[in-house]
Amino acid sequence: MKHVSIIGGGLAGSEAAYQLAKRGFSVTIYEMRPLKTTPAHSTDKLGELVCSNSFRSSQMTNAAGVLKEELKLMDSLIMHAAEKSRLDAGGALAVDREMFSSVITDTLENMENVSITRREVTTIPKGPTIIASGPLSSSKFSESLQSFLSDDALHFFDAVAPIVTKDSIDMNVCYYKNRYETSGEGDYINCPMDKEAYDAFYEYMMKGEGVMMREFEKNVFEGCMPVESMAQRGKDTLRFGPMKPVGLERDDNHKPYAVIQLRKDDARETMYNLVGFQTQLKFGEQKRLIQMIPGLENAEIVRYGVMHKNSFIKAPNHLHATYQTKTRADVYIAGQLSGVEGYVESTGSGLVAAVNMARQLQNESPAIFPVETILGAQADYLANANAKNFQPMNANFGLVPPLEGKHRKKDRKRLYGERAINALRRFKEAFNE
Repeated sequence: MKHVSIIGGGLAGSEAAYQLAKRGFSVTIYEMRPLKTTPAHSTDKLGELVCSNSFRSSQMTNAAGVLKEELKLMDSLIMHAAEKSRLDAGGALAVDREMFSSVITDTLENMENVSITRREVTTIPKGPTIIASGPLSSSKFSESLQSFLSDDALHFFDAVAPIVTKDSIDMNVCYYKNRYETSGEGDYINCPMDKEAYDAFYEYMMKGEGVMMREFEKNVFEGCMPVESMAQRGKDTLRFGPMKPVGLERDDNHKPYAVIQLRKDDARETMYNLVGFQTQLKFGEQKRLIQMIPGLENAEIVRYGVMHKNSFIKAPNHLHATYQTKTRADVYIAGQLSGVEGYVESTGSGLVAAVNMARQLQNESPAIFPVETILGAQADYLANANAKNFQPMNANFGLVPPLEGKHRKKDRKRLYGERAINALRRFKEAFNE
């Protein structure tokens, strides 16, 4: 039985291990937690979510939704765990964090050709290896990786939004509603603000004291930008971003000036996180700011927002569209280190890397996923983007080729999704996957 080492037990590493094990390969997952922890993790479970508990949209008119369907079609462990731990969140896929990571851990622990070794890896092993150590790789392993790639890793910050208890939310002020829905109770709790409340909130935020960032740490990925940094772009920026009130009116007589949404964070619905409110403000400043929000005056904050270092490689310089490195044919890099951004994107990278590692070990040709699929399009982006200005990328339809012929604008996203699934089915048949 041929053996593969996988460095890191996050989403990409766990998915890669599952895909290889079910294809008959022996796998060792090296995970340094709990012997060595990170600023963001709090458990020793595989697949722990350290940022939001949302996998974003499940709609087939959204690239993230299409990617989820592609992963399901490829028998993804992460998607199985997400569905099993799913929470109501409108058109999004949100999960109970603890249940989600427990499903992943239990599944891999009970696969007979998977072993989990709890120790820090400081150098790249000999033999077939998938590096999925994540954006919070240990400093020693990061040094080894940089030496292996012969250039510096880039840095940016990822974020965790504050979490409050449901019981401390004043539901006489707040209300349930999903954006644009006219019926049903809704999955999100909405905290409405009038102009006076918003102005006071904004002014305090602009004066709030934050954690100092060093110069090399200021390369912030747009999707994880601190809310206070976003607000510095202009007073109304938040009202067109995470605090957009459109479609969240309580009724015709109550049209808020701005709205802060809360999304459930666990299956028991005892905790809710502030959607889009990643922050680097100091904890005391966060508490005062949160308690200025209507309905959260007495909020019990169970987790403050934090920003933490994240790293990724210049993928176009180092990776093929299979996630195989150009430096060493039996080493692949997956997950956020590879330059994908997001939970489902990281999962997809681990899956594609594992499929191609398996094919390499069986002396078969690489399986280049179709660029019409999101799986293939994100891999193609990593391999062929401009290295000089390379930045992590979420799944989006801008990565896929244009549709042939003319189509009404409102039909395009649906057609992108249909084309992707059809292309993946043909791919599976052609490559016997």
